[in-house]
Amino acid sequence: MEIFDYTTLKERLYHEKMPNGLEVYLLKKEGFSKTYGLFATKFGSIDTRFVPLGQTEMVKVPDGVAHFLEHKMFEMPDGDASDAFSRLGAATNAFTSSSRTAYLFSTGERELECTELLLDFVQDIYLTEKNVEKEKGIICQEIKMYDDDPDWQNYFGAIRNLYVSHPVAVDIAGTCESVNATQITDLETCYRTFYHPSNMVLFVVGHIEPEQMMEMIRKNQAAKIFANPVPIKREKINEPDEIASAKTVTEMDVVMPKLTLAIKVNDLPETPYARIRRELSMNIIMDLLFSKSSSLYHEWLGKGLINDTFGGFFTQERDYSYIQIGGDTAKPDVLEQALKELVKQLPDYPFEEADFERIRKKTMGNFIMMFNSPENIANLFIRYHFEGFSAFELIDVLNDLTFQDLNDAKQCFKIDLATIHLVNPRQ
Repeated sequence: MEIFDYTTLKERLYHEKMPNGLEVYLLKKEGFSKTYGLFATKFGSIDTRFVPLGQTEMVKVPDGVAHFLEHKMFEMPDGDASDAFSRLGAATNAFTSSSRTAYLFSTGERELECTELLLDFVQDIYLTEKNVEKEKGIICQEIKMYDDDPDWQNYFGAIRNLYVSHPVAVDIAGTCESVNATQITDLETCYRTFYHPSNMVLFVVGHIEPEQMMEMIRKNQAAKIFANPVPIKREKINEPDEIASAKTVTEMDVVMPKLTLAIKVNDLPETPYARIRRELSMNIIMDLLFSKSSSLYHEWLGKGLINDTFGGFFTQERDYSYIQIGGDTAKPDVLEQALKELVKQLPDYPFEEADFERIRKKTMGNFIMMFNSPENIANLFIRYHFEGFSAFELIDVLNDLTFQDLNDAKQCFKIDLATIHLVNPRQ
């Protein structure tokens, strides 16, 4: 078992790679009564074209399969995993993103049993034609719920405008058509390929004894049989540089229009370290420009262009990244023009180095505070782990960040790669 000491954060991380390829990380939090476990696979909604385990030809599975599989994982031959966690005094949940699926528990007791249950229910699957067909109706209801959510439609409408062929432009849950087209064989193929231990990571943080926990995990994994690990071959996505659409408008039952300007960022840095520098720099720009303490926010608030729903954020994932800015507005036409003018100016925007330093230190403080939350630690760790970077080293990157990094990140704001999505009140 490896031990990593992070002196700045005053944290000790335990790590071991199991013979089957599973990466296990344990973090003991002194004085904490709660334990949080997260078991994740590098498999999300964008993974629809790949070579299945044991095969040689590329296949295409229906959109939304990763999310569909997440729904089915909780079903066990003798009941439901959620009920089993409840009997242990724990709560459980799961989520699917574009690039990963994760299963979790939170408990104040019986940490070993909860962790073993997490491993056992995720490392087995119970599928029947009947329970797969039944799930289709449940997922379609979920899709329709999001179809009626104006905030989600505003957010996702902007993403659809950005991408021509990348599957991130497809809703994580897919469509009712793709869900109904999903067969039990599609779910089994994805499970065998992406739920192999070598494509997964387990992170447990909180009220634990690492040596005892790791020994239980070793025995649990040694008792199971898996195919030999092989690298997963995913199809390379050929996304053109240009955007799919400059502007789209959706009419929904809203009182006030919702407007989002999004910018496609094509040139992803090559190394994990460079990607993290880009992400942290972009987050500082978002804070400087669009946080509720910024001068621009108060100026636009005073002009009636925005309200407290307004904000901006940067998203960077496995092979795509974008900027989104917007919120509710009583003056969509004026806000659209103001945002476009700002984007045009941003590559030469005169940020002050003192403001950069202030936000950098604020970000460092917020990051350190996150380590008071087992949930935040686990989710942050899993996200960066799959990108080839340790979340425990973020503080060091923030320390090394320079004003030049900020100026380099400004170049991501390109007006020819910007799109507008507007949700208008239904006429």
